[in-house]
Amino acid sequence: MSVDRSTFLTERSLAASAGLDQMSAAQVIALMNQQDACAVRAVEAVQSDVVRAVELIVDKLRIAGRLIYVGAGSSGRLGVLDASECPPTFRSDPSQVLGIIAGGNDAMFRAKEGAEDDADAGAEAMRSHEVSASDVVCGIAAGGTTPFVHGALAHAKSVGAATIFLTCVQRYDAEPFYDITIRPLVGPEVLTGSTRLKAGTATKLVLNQLTTTTFVRLGKCYENLMVDLRCSNAKLVARGTQTIARVCHINAAQAADLLQRAGGHVKSAIVMHVRQCDLPAAGELLRIADGHLRRVISA
Repeated sequence: MSVDRSTFLTERSLAASAGLDQMSAAQVIALMNQQDACAVRAVEAVQSDVVRAVELIVDKLRIAGRLIYVGAGSSGRLGVLDASECPPTFRSDPSQVLGIIAGGNDAMFRAKEGAEDDADAGAEAMRSHEVSASDVVCGIAAGGTTPFVHGALAHAKSVGAATIFLTCVQRYDAEPFYDITIRPLVGPEVLTGSTRLKAGTATKLVLNQLTTTTFVRLGKCYENLMVDLRCSNAKLVARGTQTIARVCHINAAQAADLLQRAGGHVKSAIVMHVRQCDLPAAGELLRIADGHLRRVISA
């Protein structure tokens, strides 16, 4: 993909940081705080596109599809990070949201800059994960042109998968069309071209919104509580116990006993108490309600 990147917003020089090397630490940090606020405004400006993307993802996950993030460098790492946080937060199946980074897992910890230039490797990553029409692939490329990402998205389109493109640059002539494009335009970086800064912040904000809103819509929370979290350590056991106590209006000891009898599943423990049933019955009630705790409690 031959493109003149010099005109891209993320490649331009920020006038406010022209004297960056002569600034004090306080001046640099003040400028960065000022510029980071641009990321929040840029994401707010594309809110309607994020909503459309969430609706698409929810539709795919409801038919046992997957959300697959694909990226390189910082963009890829943010996708892997967001995917890895879903199972402990929402008790989702680890295969439901995946993060794929150019260069493989080693690239999470050591940069493999050349890996992003291989479009065929992006397509092969989709083939190896057996991407199909049931899935939605979200390509993340803050700088817009990453061949690995576009190769993956092209293959996803060819097999009927839904496609989302997340980028922080304006549309360019050779840019392919995808089902949804999310384009928070954050502008030039404090350190010219370093898209791990404002562009990375905007990317993280969008990914937060995509998965959090998706799983809220799929019944993974009650009120604003993580009732489907995986109680895999002492902190999460304590949080689960507090959640049960709050929702059921019982003391901590009673909540801890319920959590233990529910096998560490907060949502089931709450159903057991509210509906005065055992664990298998609670599971069946939740299955009938598509996992929505409010529907079980209201009934």
